[in-house]
Amino acid sequence: MNRQFFLSMSLAFAAVSAQAVEVDLKPALMTLKKVGPEGRGNAEAAGAWQTISKADAQSIPVLLAAMDDANDLAVNWLRAAVDTIVDRELKAGGKLPTDALRAFLGGTRHHPRARRLAFELIARVEPVEADKLVPTFADDPSVELRRDAVQRLLDTADKTLAAEDKAGATKGFRAALNAARDEAQIKKAAAELRKLGQEVDLPRHFGFLMEWKIVGPFDNAKLVGFDAVYPPEKSVNLAIELDGKSGKVRWSDYATKDDYGTVDFNKPFGDHKGVTAYAYTEFNATGARPAELRLGCKNGWKIWFNGQLIFGRDEYHRGSRLDQYRFPIELKAGKNTILVKACQNEEVKDWTKEWQFQLRVCDATGTAILAKDRPAARASSATKTTAQK
Repeated sequence: MNRQFFLSMSLAFAAVSAQAVEVDLKPALMTLKKVGPEGRGNAEAAGAWQTISKADAQSIPVLLAAMDDANDLAVNWLRAAVDTIVDRELKAGGKLPTDALRAFLGGTRHHPRARRLAFELIARVEPVEADKLVPTFADDPSVELRRDAVQRLLDTADKTLAAEDKAGATKGFRAALNAARDEAQIKKAAAELRKLGQEVDLPRHFGFLMEWKIVGPFDNAKLVGFDAVYPPEKSVNLAIELDGKSGKVRWSDYATKDDYGTVDFNKPFGDHKGVTAYAYTEFNATGARPAELRLGCKNGWKIWFNGQLIFGRDEYHRGSRLDQYRFPIELKAGKNTILVKACQNEEVKDWTKEWQFQLRVCDATGTAILAKDRPAARASSATKTTAQK
């Protein structure tokens, strides 16, 4: 939330009546949802917020449902309105519509933040009942809710291990790993399982793509490479030689063994600067379905899916993290092609040497989607193929 949002909110708070009143929410909600970046629509949103905040507690599920098609800024306004209504209701000795909140919580297609807020409201007035709900979230599509259930599994497994029940702890940590979508929780569960002598295939858990064809380096001196259209962008022919920065180059196999699927161009090509390279793979989908590509990269990059440019960023060394960029895609049954372009600039400081990316295929919850020909165990360097395994 930016400074303008807080300023608008403070003015709106000051104007809200201390008493709930009957209001027609639809016009105000439509106005509030028009709020945009850089302060666009903030003044109108503040007025709409004053109206919405005067609604009674029975309107809370309506406000939560309004988050479903709202942008992040509008969701912030709606959250603040709900908080105001709740505080006023409880201070006056009133009650929240817990039955309606439970029903809303059960609607898994609602906005994850809205469902999380519904749970928090239930926990605020019925903590015992809310506590009973937590284990049911282990397979919930909302990461915000799933995190609580996974933490309980981890805590229980820790206690089981402290009691020297290694078999029980192994079962508990495995259940936590299978349910976890939060990176810190996954690392915790994986580390404990490995301490217990268990095999853990994190690339499979995340859905990282591990096997690629790579080619390069091409030129990126003076940052020309990002916009340059080198041959792989026109068509991918794995059998031919191409003109690289310093001579002929050919496609070669690359299989990463990194737990987080890091494709490191420095390993096959050397620590070059002012260069560009490409990585290509094929994903054999079990059927047509919506999915996401999630990329982590601190170099300049572009990504193509089934021959169509998805997105790109001409930035360098601003940090990389898991799921840094998320792109909705539609997998088709059978072969899907993925091409990644990674550009390295000419900066020579030690912290600029990394020339790499990580990419995974998953659903909107972060659950891995695996190719139908991906083996049960992580592929070794001896099993290199162009098709993603």
